[in-house]
Amino acid sequence: MILKSVAEQALNEALKTGGDFAEIFCEDRRSGALGLVGGHVENATTTRRHGAGIRVYHGLNSVYVHTNDTSLSGLVAAARKAADAVSGDPHVGDIHLTQSITANIHPIRIMPMDAAGARKAQLLRDMDLAARAESPEIAQVRANLTYWDSDVLIANSEGLFTGDRRVYTRMACAAVAEGGGESQSGSASPGAMMGFELFETRVDVAAEARKAARQAVTMLHAEPCPAGQMPVVIDGGFGGVIFHEACGHSLEAAAVAFGNSEFAGKLGQRIASPIVTAVDDGTLPNEWGSLNIDDEGTPTTRLVLIQDGVLRNYMVDRLNGRRMGMAPTGSGRRQDYTFAPTSRMRNTFIAPGGDDEAEIIASCGDGLYAKSMGGGSVNPVTGEFNFAVDEGYLIKDGKIDRPVRGAALIGRGSEVLMKIDRVGGNMWMAQGMCGASSGSIPTNVGQPMIRVTELTVGGR
Repeated sequence: MILKSVAEQALNEALKTGGDFAEIFCEDRRSGALGLVGGHVENATTTRRHGAGIRVYHGLNSVYVHTNDTSLSGLVAAARKAADAVSGDPHVGDIHLTQSITANIHPIRIMPMDAAGARKAQLLRDMDLAARAESPEIAQVRANLTYWDSDVLIANSEGLFTGDRRVYTRMACAAVAEGGGESQSGSASPGAMMGFELFETRVDVAAEARKAARQAVTMLHAEPCPAGQMPVVIDGGFGGVIFHEACGHSLEAAAVAFGNSEFAGKLGQRIASPIVTAVDDGTLPNEWGSLNIDDEGTPTTRLVLIQDGVLRNYMVDRLNGRRMGMAPTGSGRRQDYTFAPTSRMRNTFIAPGGDDEAEIIASCGDGLYAKSMGGGSVNPVTGEFNFAVDEGYLIKDGKIDRPVRGAALIGRGSEVLMKIDRVGGNMWMAQGMCGASSGSIPTNVGQPMIRVTELTVGGR
């Protein structure tokens, strides 16, 4: 995208006023999306974003400037703007970059931009037909495909000159069931760091659409959830969103470095039940949250956050690593070139345990089974959270009894970690887009089925 000699000139310019580190992040992204509503393709768009961001450090301070002009003059002008905000001893000596080739562990077979439009439209129709066939109570179906293909180049004043290609594909199906003057919805949205082979090897769009429809119909006939303190069984997959939000964000250096985390200063201490091990892994081939290198050029890693209940690692980006005196962990991420990176999660999950899923429910007595989690809110400083349950069931005498709707799980991350007394053996992940100061990025959340001995359930 840019020549090594151009990057060298821009980096030299960025350090002229006293910065001690400079970085260029250049990106060229091609994106596409198709949407179907009411059985008809409603929109089909393609976009392209191209530009670069230049970051300069001066001690623990950082300046970020971005531009869509990646010519030599455009990059030098952006570098000067960044340098103008820094005052110190000028950099001595020229920067010389050495190109390094990033090994790719995410093979792509069918580039999404190359897949025929007719094939994409048929996938949408397959979702629509499958969801509507599930029940006559399905009144509306919305089907979507999104995909993007991004080339990035990263260069910095330490001599790094490297690049990467990232390809993502995702489907989404939302179904609405209506009856008795009420409506309920269900959804499914799997994706991966893959091309359109995703729909040949990993995702059955009709099966995912039926799942969304079943959830909508089930919740349409559910009764209101009772409120109170009770044991809660949280299923795998997107159930991991509670760990992601209530605990994961508190383990990012962006919070820890400033003391804005309930887990700051607790490395080596027990923060969870001894049966809990949690991992943030960016090395899983073709997974939604994986990378070859992060957005600072650091190779991605498998990072054990909690091992047998003990806090072992934080997720660390370059700048906050300076503040903490810790090395980067390949966790520096950003939405695109218009954002400066910071520490972010990748594929974050509670590792499989040794408990049988049937026994987890059978030994529960009376409680709540949260089969599918929805959105919520969390305070990363305190870990206090409130999450909706999209699909829930009451457990009576150790058996799943009947569906309930309107349930919410309320608690504090550090307390929930200590109250996990069962961890199942079958772990799977689900896809989401995580928003924070460096924008919205693809992340996987996951876990096996777990049980929390007592949790506040909001309901009626």
